[in-house]
Amino acid sequence: MSAYWNVVSGVAWRTLKNALTNPQLVIPTMAFPLFFFTAFAGGLSQLREIPGFDFPPGYTAFQFVFVLLQSAAFNGVFTGFGVARDFEGGFAKRLLLAAPHRSGIVVGYALAALARWAVIAVVLTVVALAVGMDVLGGAPELVGLYVLAALVNVCGFFWAGGVALRFRTIQAGPLMQMPVFLILFFAPVYVPLDLLEGWIEVVASLNPTTYLLETGRGFVAGDAPHVLGAFALAIGLGIAFWTWALLGLRKAEAAGA
Repeated sequence: MSAYWNVVSGVAWRTLKNALTNPQLVIPTMAFPLFFFTAFAGGLSQLREIPGFDFPPGYTAFQFVFVLLQSAAFNGVFTGFGVARDFEGGFAKRLLLAAPHRSGIVVGYALAALARWAVIAVVLTVVALAVGMDVLGGAPELVGLYVLAALVNVCGFFWAGGVALRFRTIQAGPLMQMPVFLILFFAPVYVPLDLLEGWIEVVASLNPTTYLLETGRGFVAGDAPHVLGAFALAIGLGIAFWTWALLGLRKAEAAGA
């Protein structure tokens, strides 16, 4: 067991250190969610005047939840990029040869993705509160919001990590990123689901991200809907993508990576 956790902690520490000390990685990672929060919560704030828009904490909080979940998902994906870069640089190949418990490699990257996102979540929350975001939910609701976002982060990494382990090149980046981008932006990003019309309403109604968003926004408003369903969905997706990542690890092993 100690050997397993040595692998986990070693991979996590190296990945996190690289992510937080390399300006080429840390600046885009921080700027990306802050840009979206500023653009959506500030530039589109007049959407709160649309008839039927009824979200008690206000439009800033409405968009904060989306950007929080988006940052969680994309930081998982960006860590998947790191897996691909490690294969191209040769580090991951050496790690596969040396690690006695190879599933610990995936867990280590996942922990790094979670810690990396936690830093961004703190910065994003401080900025949102500084610009006057209202929060009507109590401490239990806020814990629920961040736990839900953490599960999204894990799902994002297991998806991207599974792709990276199969292709072992950064050229697979669009395949890691585009499905996550599409599923996020085909959710009710700018207005609630009830105000959508046409095909986008149909797609958003079937989109699992919609239920995570509605629950997260409900946590901020102090009245979260379908909490058990949202967590069951997030955990179920996490298990499915964990399996996807492990199968990718088996392919990397079989390829003699």
